[in-house]
Amino acid sequence: MTELTFEERNLVCIYSGGGTRLGTIAALEDMRRYLEPDETELRDLTDNAMGKLRGMDDAAFAALDLIPDFDPEDAAYGE
Repeated sequence: MTELTFEERNLVCIYSGGGTRLGTIAALEDMRRYLEPDETELRDLTDNAMGKLRGMDDAAFAALDLIPDFDPEDAAYGE
C-alpha cells in the first residue's frame, strides 16, 4: 500500500467524520461532485486519496493518524 501524502492525509482528516474508510470515501466522492471544473488540483488530490483508501483495508485505515497537521508558521494559519 502506498502511504498517504501530507496533503492527502489532511484531506482525509477533514472528510473522515464518520470514522470509517468507506464513509470517508463516500464523503470524498460527495465533495468531489461540487468541485468546479478549474479545481483540477483538488480533484486530482481527492482522486489519489480515494484510490489509496480503496487500496487499504479497514484495519490499515483505523491505524492512520488522522489528526490534521497544520503548520503554525503558515501565513493562513489562524486567520
